[in-house]
Amino acid sequence: MISTLLRRRTAVLLILVTVILAFLVFLFFFVKKEFLKTRTEVTEDVIIEKIANIGKLELVKYTMKDVIEKKISRPILPDKRILFVAAGEVTGCIDLTKVVKEDITTSGDSVTIVLPKPEICYVKLDHQRSKVYDLSGVFMPQDRQEMIEDIYKLAEQRIQHNAREQNILGKTQENAQLIFKPLLENIAGKKVIIKFK
Repeated sequence: MISTLLRRRTAVLLILVTVILAFLVFLFFFVKKEFLKTRTEVTEDVIIEKIANIGKLELVKYTMKDVIEKKISRPILPDKRILFVAAGEVTGCIDLTKVVKEDITTSGDSVTIVLPKPEICYVKLDHQRSKVYDLSGVFMPQDRQEMIEDIYKLAEQRIQHNAREQNILGKTQENAQLIFKPLLENIAGKKVIIKFK
């Protein structure tokens, strides 16, 4: 009788230990799975800094590439050198917000509009297509970052300068005659003469 009771207790205890062990194994894998999960949270607070009315009529866009090499000579250490291929665009436009009532005159069957001088709306580097091909003589990480930032700024200036040399403002003025003038003639139903300040 005692041995039967002892066997029953042992069997119950064994079942209880097995259930507890199974629960602990389940708990271990569940907790492990929860801790190994990566969660990504993105929070953002958008603040509108400025709202501006834009009345610029974009008439031409130059898409350009430029290979720029910048070298800083040093007497003892090797020269700092960076080779960069810049890809970007320059847009020529006319700011229609500068047109005042006095710039528009009507005489008989024609309308004369005096537009402001063409200007460059924006210069934008394409960071996907622009690339640093070689960077040498730079040992410190901050020097590397400074060289890369400087070459991006220089590339933007060079692309704008090259667009001016390629007569982007003249092409903007020409496109005003080709694109904007027919639109105005259709709206006004009269011959339109476009002049520039």
